[in-house]
Amino acid sequence: MDTRLRDALTALQPSPERPVVFLTGAGFSVASGIPTFRGEEGYWTVDSKVYHPQELATKAAYRKMPRQVWQWYLYRKAICNQAEPNASHQALVALEQSLGDAFCLITQNVDGLHRRAGTSDARMCEVHGDIDLMRDEDSGEREPIPAHLAKADKTAQLTDAEWAELWQPDGPRFRPHILWFDEYYEERFHKSETAMRRAASACLFVVVGTSGAASLPIHAAAAAAEAGAVFVDVNPADNPFRDFARRYGRGFAMDTDALSGVRELCEVLAG
Repeated sequence: MDTRLRDALTALQPSPERPVVFLTGAGFSVASGIPTFRGEEGYWTVDSKVYHPQELATKAAYRKMPRQVWQWYLYRKAICNQAEPNASHQALVALEQSLGDAFCLITQNVDGLHRRAGTSDARMCEVHGDIDLMRDEDSGEREPIPAHLAKADKTAQLTDAEWAELWQPDGPRFRPHILWFDEYYEERFHKSETAMRRAASACLFVVVGTSGAASLPIHAAAAAAEAGAVFVDVNPADNPFRDFARRYGRGFAMDTDALSGVRELCEVLAG
């Protein structure tokens, strides 16, 4: 670790009013074996037409072909459920136990691995939803997706009986509890306002494994910088956050994967 970064970290005095905030993206779960689903792994064929994830993960696609969109999400759920939290997930859990309310996690990941590792709901904002949940189209109430509906086989089809658990003859019953590309963040579903408030009061803001394609992480990073936070980007590839870290006076870029970078940061912070 860069000496300047180590000195900046050891000088921090985290508190509930000035927390340590981590923001995690798809790169965080790579070591757990979960693909990003924006590449070929996420492509989906419907009636011989191949759809990219950005085309499927929309309210428009759901209205047009709900059964096919649901099958894609049930396949994703099965892949995520087969994975296990990695050492980076565990490192953040240990850091939360050390810092208590001076810790906050904002995650774009819907795979549920942070929760399964032990991160508390009270200190976590899942701003893009949860692959294991569905919500009522009318009330917005969330509940677990029945485990037997997950399909690890891409070619497996939902039976009519299974489909009836998700869809009623007169229209939608449940939808995936996921933020789609053509939707806005809402506090009641995504804790987006909470995430922004925590970012805006951070003493340290760490971005791990995200490309910056979504809007909230960009705004959260800007809010943290406005508050004078130490800013760290952990990513082996160039991205907007790394560029920002290089321009920002209290910014640092760790050219490493999540597995190595997060554990190193957590060791220093816990110490």
